[in-house]
Amino acid sequence: QVQLVESGGGLVQPGGSLRLSCAASGISLFSIYNAAWSRQAPRKQRELVATFTSGGIINYSDSVKGRFTISRDNAKNTVYLQMNSLKPEDTAVYYCDINSRLTNYWGQGTQVTVSS
Repeated sequence: QVQLVESGGGLVQPGGSLRLSCAASGISLFSIYNAAWSRQAPRKQRELVATFTSGGIINYSDSVKGRFTISRDNAKNTVYLQMNSLKPEDTAVYYCDINSRLTNYWGQGTQVTVSS
């Protein structure tokens, strides 16, 4: 049974930083999966934040470019999202997704709240 667990969310002041983790269990060949972070804010459309393909290609949404960094440690079956210079509009539930040609998995999300 494959499971993704996001962690690292919480309350942070504007300008602060958080590092989210997405730990995958019950999965083999983690390195062949594409990984992504997305977020869902109340009353807003779900937004794809960052992607990190199995081939090492990284992309960011314009809203987070220059502030967020996606990384992965295939040996630990983990994907990370380093979030710096956080803004109130970054407040959302953040989700980790991994996918291959045949399968797709997602976690339950972790809440990030940016407020003074």
